[in-house]
Amino acid sequence: MSKWTTSNIPDLHDRSFVVTGTGGLGFEDALALARAGATVILAGRNPGKGAEAVARIKRDTPKAAISFEALDLADLASIAAFGERLRSQHDHLDVLINNAGVMMPPTRKVTSDSFELQFGTNYLGHFALTAHLLPLLRKGNHPRVVTLSSIAAHDGQIAFDDLQAAHSYKPMPVYSQSKLACLMFALELQRRSGAGNWGITSIAAHPGISRTDLLPNGAGASSILGLARRMLWFLFQPAAQGALPTLFAATSSEAKGGCYYGPDRLSETRGYPTAAKIPPAALDRQDAARLWDISEQFTRMQFG
Repeated sequence: MSKWTTSNIPDLHDRSFVVTGTGGLGFEDALALARAGATVILAGRNPGKGAEAVARIKRDTPKAAISFEALDLADLASIAAFGERLRSQHDHLDVLINNAGVMMPPTRKVTSDSFELQFGTNYLGHFALTAHLLPLLRKGNHPRVVTLSSIAAHDGQIAFDDLQAAHSYKPMPVYSQSKLACLMFALELQRRSGAGNWGITSIAAHPGISRTDLLPNGAGASSILGLARRMLWFLFQPAAQGALPTLFAATSSEAKGGCYYGPDRLSETRGYPTAAKIPPAALDRQDAARLWDISEQFTRMQFG
């Protein structure tokens, strides 16, 4: 996969995608997929930003088959409504890209269902979304689920005694936990798909360190990290570059289920897609099964 780029994406006119997140990496994913002819549903919580993203893509690719659907990953009711709409309007789905996320709000916040915001949005929201879309995916053409993790997952720990950070909230460890959970989910989904003959290929990816609004939107534009993102922009690779591992996982025939892809240079912070190092904590199958069971209880969703 030497220096794999969007020029390597195959023709996607017969493929349908759902991408969560309307800005940054999600936008770049949708743009590249639309250029390759895919039918893309871009899902996000802000209709204004969604409409703007769709308009930008259509200006770039006038024949793009791109649309926006409202989806708030911090609200299980919104996720359920999104799933119901898609199941009523479509007979299959080929690829789901679990991309959207929040990062490091300075104080503890919660979702509509009282989950800690980062764990609830980044992980539980996508867990529930995947469960809702599973019937469509199982009818897809060689269906895939690509779930975004982060290099921060290497420092993550699943605090089973305080998953919601109710007793101790520190922004970065909680973010790292949410992204470790996303990676564990991707690997466990592949195992369960294989065991249950679901026919779904599950892959994880991460973007390295990329130039998106994730830090300013989460930590705050005037925070140390927000200022670093703005003033030291040259340390962050462009969002389009950061999207490449996700696009590789979602479209390449070389991408394999149960694998993890990220950038190939400078400790996986930048570059072109390659196999990424999986942290040992993500390989603990007992913890992954425990987390899965807890997640089904939290989201009131079951797979299978």
